Amino acid sequence: MLNFLIAESEPPEARDRRRRSVGRSSGETYEALLERIAPGARTTRVTPADHGQDAVPPDGLDAYDAVFLTGSPLHLYDDTPECRRIITFMRSVFASGTPSFGSCAGLQVATVAAGGTVRSMGGRREAGFSRRIAPTDAGRGHPLLAGRPAAFDAPAIHTDEVASLPEEAVLLASNGVTTVQAAEIRSGPGIFWGVQYHPELSLFEVAAALRRQADDLIEHSLAQSDDDVEAHALLVEALHDEPGRRDLAWRLGLDDQVTDRGNRCREIGNFVEHLVLPTRSRRGRG
Repeated sequence: MLNFLIAESEPPEARDRRRRSVGRSSGETYEALLERIAPGARTTRVTPADHGQDAVPPDGLDAYDAVFLTGSPLHLYDDTPECRRIITFMRSVFASGTPSFGSCAGLQVATVAAGGTVRSMGGRREAGFSRRIAPTDAGRGHPLLAGRPAAFDAPAIHTDEVASLPEEAVLLASNGVTTVQAAEIRSGPGIFWGVQYHPELSLFEVAAALRRQADDLIEHSLAQSDDDVEAHALLVEALHDEPGRRDLAWRLGLDDQVTDRGNRCREIGNFVEHLVLPTRSRRGRG
């Protein structure tokens, strides 16, 4: 039986807000997805950014086959207690040699923990979907992106990005907005695969994220009003309800890389198949 540890990077208030919005924290979203990708796997959620929480669970990181880091509104360039705690946790993950995966802020946490840097995107935004992500030469042959075409879209919403990858990292995918869309990061015995986008999100959750960040979208001229944001979110939500609606996909400029659930979460399935299971075998866990 696979044993997964899910590290919820978001602080308590963000978890509560997300639960009010979609009924799940980011960690609970990962938990539900992993139950589909690896039926029968055991999942444990921890909150290493929280005050008073042990960064490493009592059974130790070696007890887990993989660690997953969720998205978060934390800004990893801020020297706050929350950021320091989650970075310290990630360094422990690297030191343990346990394979790890992260999306959005999860990629940023791993970057900073291994010696890279993160920055604000300034006036740029990827809101709802990251468009025309293209694997690099290294990414085209990397198992993280196995099955992805030469260019694809993915759920995404973020205001920060990786500025510089650490040494021994490999850039796997980029687009015209954010250079580091996917990367492999190594530190000590640890290997991390991560993406700036959100393969774990359903379209329902994308619609909710747009609503939660409506003020920011208006401020950065991606929408003129709350009504504009709501109209766009309703289209995304309708496509969630009826993913076969070609008219909705056409209006949103999406194809089956986003509308098909298996394609949408491909990187997480690839991580389990191509890194977690072989590492588990080398560790003698069957």
